[in-house]
Formats: sequence, C-alpha cells, structure tokens
Amino acid sequence: MSPSSISPTTEDPSTTLRTACVMVFNANDPSGAGGLAADVTAIASVGAHALPIVTGAYARDTGEIFEHFCFDDEAVTEQARAVLEDVTVQIIKVGFVGSPENISVVASVASDYEDVPVVAYMPDLSWWNEVQIDLYLDAFKELLLPQTTVLVGNFGTLWRWLLPDWSAERPPNARDIARAASELGVPYTLVTGLQLPDQFIENTLASPDAVMASEKFERFDAIYSGAGDTLSAALAALLASGDDLTEAFTEALSYLDQCLEGGFRPGMGHVLPDRLFWAQPDDETETEVGETLAPSLTSFISNLDINPNDIKH
Repeated sequence: MSPSSISPTTEDPSTTLRTACVMVFNANDPSGAGGLAADVTAIASVGAHALPIVTGAYARDTGEIFEHFCFDDEAVTEQARAVLEDVTVQIIKVGFVGSPENISVVASVASDYEDVPVVAYMPDLSWWNEVQIDLYLDAFKELLLPQTTVLVGNFGTLWRWLLPDWSAERPPNARDIARAASELGVPYTLVTGLQLPDQFIENTLASPDAVMASEKFERFDAIYSGAGDTLSAALAALLASGDDLTEAFTEALSYLDQCLEGGFRPGMGHVLPDRLFWAQPDDETETEVGETLAPSLTSFISNLDINPNDIKH
C-alpha cells in the first residue's frame, strides 16, 4: 500500500457527502483531556465529521486516570453496526477501547469494511493493572494491528510494546519501531516524542524501509494531556478528507503544535490542548466577560451568504 492510496472510499458523486466521515472507537473522558472529547473536537476542527462509538468511560480529572469502566462488547457492536448501515465511513480511528472483547469488535468491523483505512493510536497504559495491560496489548497485536494502516504512538510506549527485548546499546529509532510494527501487519507508523538535543523533539512517519517524513518541534515547558488523541484524530480526519499520508502527517502535526501553543489549564492538573484555537478572538477584538459583541454574532451569521455545509475550518 502506497501513501497516496490511503484515501477515503468514494461512491457515485451524486450521492457522496461533502464532509468526510470518521468512525471513532474510544472511551469517554469527562475531563475533556482526551478520549472521545478530543477526537470529536479535533476531527471537526480540521473539517471532517466524527461518528463516535463509546467503548467505555474514564473516571479521571485533568491530572490522572483513576478508573475505567468498559462497555459490553455487544453495546459497542450495536452502536457501530447501526451507523454503518446508514453512513459511508472514509476512515476508522481507534483509541482506547477497554478490553480484548472490544478490540475483537473493532477488528470485526474493520474486516467487514476492508477498503476503509484504520488509524490506531496506542496511549500510555501505565495507570492500568499489569494483567489487564498484557491481555489488552496481546489482543491488539493479534487482532487489530494486522488491519491497521497507520499506527500512532509515543516513542517510549511503542518501544516497550513492540520491542520489549531490544538489547542494542543504542535506543531503537523510528524505522526500528516501524519494522517491528510491519512484522505484525502495519505498513506505516507515526512515532512521536523522539528526544533531540536542545529541548527539541522529533515526530517521524516511517515504513519498514524508509523514513517518509519527519518534523522537529521545540518542547513546550508544560505537561499536556490529550496530545496523542488529538494528533491521531486530526491525522484520520485529514486522510478521510483526501490528503495523502505525508501531507496529512505534516498538517496534523502543525495543527497539534498550534493546539499545544494555545493550551490551557481548566483544573489543577495538566495543560489541555486548545483544539479550537482558531476560534479564539484576536487580542484586538477581545471583550470583557459579559460585554455584548456588536454587531451580534447571530445577526452577523444570518447576513452571510454561505451554505453551512460548505464551511471547512
């Protein structure tokens, strides 16, 4: 599979929707840091439509995860199958689904829609029980990685998972991780958080044969929650909208960088990405809390000669 072949499925132009649709399997995050909240906002922000399938729910705040409550696999199946009977999906994005049984559900859906690319994000699971982690990762390897088009994850997380027996003196690089993923059926891997000198980090898109693209960013002096879900959701949405893989990689990272630059701390924990940074007023137009904007936003929008379905951020 070539990067340019990762594109949304199409139908007769007369019946194709303007807005690409991304089916997202993930847990609800009540803090809004990650999970479905991150997916839906990021996907909409870059111009696609999210079809969120709830696989469970976290009990967490902006600083840490305390517990996860997993949905029954039948409930996940019914959600996905119902919407798939109605809506054409261009990309499937997978986050944390909570159990081997739910991984099996997602794998079954992906198998039935084999022309639809899968973007899978593997988060850090160190908050979870070790036995549950092992069962989850083993199921993901066996059932879902063979159907994954692009695997997204932090360097340390992917290293521990895919190369647990690494014994070389040097740490693995992105191609080493991509090669390990390829042996499990994944053609492309996006490795984030590779450490560079002078407070820089590198994010790399690789196949087992080559580094396809790489972007370097200066590290922000803050601890963030939700960056991985934001990046993988934006990547999925851009692919669904027709970007080729390297274009989607570059645009998704640029979007994430701006989300992090505009990050905010709504609670006492970590900083959250501002996925709607583009909607914030400029300094010149900011008003005091409670001040009425003139003209009102409602009257302004009503005077615009724009079809809402044509709007793309």
